[in-house]
Amino acid sequence: MSKRIVLIHAVTVSLPPILEAFKEGWPEAEVSNLLDDGLTGALSREGGLTPPIVRRICDLAVYAERTGADGILFSCSAFTPAMDVARQLVSIPVLKPDEAMIAAALDAGRRIGVLATLPATAPIQAAQLQAAAAERGKTIQVETAAVPEALKALNAGDTATHDRLIAEEAERLAPRVDVICLAQFSMARARPAVKAKVGVPILTSPSAAVARLKAILTRPATT
Repeated sequence: MSKRIVLIHAVTVSLPPILEAFKEGWPEAEVSNLLDDGLTGALSREGGLTPPIVRRICDLAVYAERTGADGILFSCSAFTPAMDVARQLVSIPVLKPDEAMIAAALDAGRRIGVLATLPATAPIQAAQLQAAAAERGKTIQVETAAVPEALKALNAGDTATHDRLIAEEAERLAPRVDVICLAQFSMARARPAVKAKVGVPILTSPSAAVARLKAILTRPATT
């Protein structure tokens, strides 16, 4: 029997890369989408993750469970702390967008670059990296950069400019790091352009997230 996965999004541009990742990595999964495209505007207006925004994230997770989902995958890293709260309110697995990618980044080196197109995402992912490193007893250095113009281009349908701006910023970041994380699902499409510019490993969230969620939900039951 196929597993039912609910994807929760804050921006429409996150849908194509994660749906493609499921198509390639777990086509048997039954996937549906929840979108609250007012969340990023609220985050900007309110200056951070206020209690009303956290409640919206939690409400989405609770609703997803009520639809009969076997698992939940969030796709927008800017709301990661709220996802930790949402996890406490449901009984099914909840995967944050960058958990699997963070583990891979820590395996890759101590100097980690985080590149985002939504500025609020970069410090949140940096904090997640530091916390995960501390759990391993590892000391890391995180370099962050944001390219909001790339997100504007993507929202306007100019994918070529989106990819080019990310690749250019990655080229500036690469000499100072051992690995670069493209911090948002919507950035995964730029990976080939980035790889053409830099020599360090480039990590993206969607494929890693799908592989981890599949492993969690299809592992044999223990007796």
